[in-house]
Amino acid sequence: MITVESLPQRADVLRQAFGCFPSGVTAVCAVGEEGPVGMAVSSFTSVSLAPPLLSVCVQSSSSTWPKLRESPRLGVSVLAEHQAVSGRRLSMKTGDRFAGMAWSASPEGALFVSGAAASFDCAIHAEVPAGDHTMVLLAVLGLQAMPDVAPLVFHGSRFRRLETEESVMEAS
Repeated sequence: MITVESLPQRADVLRQAFGCFPSGVTAVCAVGEEGPVGMAVSSFTSVSLAPPLLSVCVQSSSSTWPKLRESPRLGVSVLAEHQAVSGRRLSMKTGDRFAGMAWSASPEGALFVSGAAASFDCAIHAEVPAGDHTMVLLAVLGLQAMPDVAPLVFHGSRFRRLETEESVMEAS
């Protein structure tokens, strides 16, 4: 067992332990003054139904978040299992993150990745400092859900797909 005292020297072990929990992959995007801007975020969760809120966490050192926070609206797209290439592109530190990616935008500037399992049109509700990240609470102003579209999953530092219940039962 790794102790809390040794964690600052063992961030790799903490990252590995956090990676044991699978999460979905979202794209947080907007259309800025210089065109589309966005990033992949795997720390996404629903927060509240009334009022409708969700949260994402972004690294405090992110150079993308300051550009996104300037937009009056943000698009949060839950990437589908066939969108691993888009997830990788949106994770890049440099280069054109939107090369070859189909997307649409709202008049208010929220950008949505086409073909996503769900899309949320959001505005920033609050930002909460949280260690080396910022937790961003987003007010949901509109949404589109495609429940039959399987999501992209991030687990163990890799993109993965869900198995259907039938394939799990057949393997038993």
